[in-house]
Amino acid sequence: MRVIAKSSLVKFWTRPEYADSKGSLQSWYDEVSKTVWKTPQEIKAQYGSASICGNNRVVFNIAGNKYRLVVEMQYRAGIAWVKFVGTHARYDQINVETINEY
Repeated sequence: MRVIAKSSLVKFWTRPEYADSKGSLQSWYDEVSKTVWKTPQEIKAQYGSASICGNNRVVFNIAGNKYRLVVEMQYRAGIAWVKFVGTHARYDQINVETINEY
């Protein structure tokens, strides 16, 4: 998949209070960049804890479920578009299907 907005991930993990997310986010990026998903079921096969949501959104648990990553999947184009990365507290305040905070 082509991951759009890796800069959003870097921006997040370079903040001192979220530095512990770097390894997990970098691993997620590296893995997703090397795969091609055509369906939500393929994502679930690789990431069993991922949540498939409306509007082609997928929520990934990051750093032992300390953080959440919301990605819009564009399967035909082979794009995983980062829409949100943040803490659980911040995640609880967003609408997964409409968030566009990259």
